Amino acid sequence: MTVPRVRVSEAAALLGVSDDTLRRWGETGRIELRAEGRRLTVDGAELAALAREIAEESPLAAARPRSGSSARNRIPGIVTRVEKDGVMAQVELQAGPFRIVSLMSREAAEELELEPGRIATASMKATTVVVDADPAPPARR
Repeated sequence: MTVPRVRVSEAAALLGVSDDTLRRWGETGRIELRAEGRRLTVDGAELAALAREIAEESPLAAARPRSGSSARNRIPGIVTRVEKDGVMAQVELQAGPFRIVSLMSREAAEELELEPGRIATASMKATTVVVDADPAPPARR
C-alpha cells in the first residue's frame, strides 16, 4: 500500500497553519516537500508525524493530564454557548476548528460555572468511535 501524498494547502489546513508556514518549514527542512507538476505535496506519513510533534509542542498539551482519568481524549477549548432548560444544559466548546457539543444536567453546568468565554476541557470516552476516510485521490496518469 502506498502512503498518499497530500497537497500543501490541504496539509496546512490539517495542521492549522498557513500554506506559507508549511512552505517555510519545507525550506528549513522541518518537513520534506516535493514538487509534482505545479503542486507541492508532502508524504502522508511524514505529515502525520509532524502533526503529532506539533500537538506535543502546543501549550494546550499541558492541559491534558497524564493520569487520574481513564479518558485519554481530552481536548481543551473555550465555551461558546450554553443553553439551559429546566433539567438539562447543552454546552458548546470551540477547540481550534472543531465544535464540540455536550449534553449534561443543568446542575452540572451551573456547578462548573460554564458560560461563554470560560476555558474548559472536553473529555471523551467511548466504546465506539467511527472514523471515515476521505476517498482516495484519483490515480494520476
